[in-house]
Amino acid sequence: MPTNTQIGKKGEDIAADFILKLGYEIVLRNYRKGRFEIDIIAKDKNRLVFIEVKLRKSNKFGFPEEAVTKTKIEQIKSAAESYIFEIDWKFDIRFDIISITSSPENNPEIVHLVDAF
Repeated sequence: MPTNTQIGKKGEDIAADFILKLGYEIVLRNYRKGRFEIDIIAKDKNRLVFIEVKLRKSNKFGFPEEAVTKTKIEQIKSAAESYIFEIDWKFDIRFDIISITSSPENNPEIVHLVDAF
């Protein structure tokens, strides 16, 4: 049985492939600041995009994106602020969610929520 870390990595791999096909450039994966983490930091043209990835086997208990709580949003924004300061970013930013529903017997269903919060 896969661990939560393995499941999370699978979701991030799916999301990374998805955004690369959209023409995004992946800057960094799994950026950590203290105990906060950003799954993927990417560039979409001249905009820095902070992406939270959620993977679920089914929608039986709700859609994956519904697991992004207010507390999680605050944590992502805090980590993003640190990253922006570290690299002295002066341009636009955006926060996206990539929601993935995938079980072993089906192709992943991917929903990309642009400017989610």
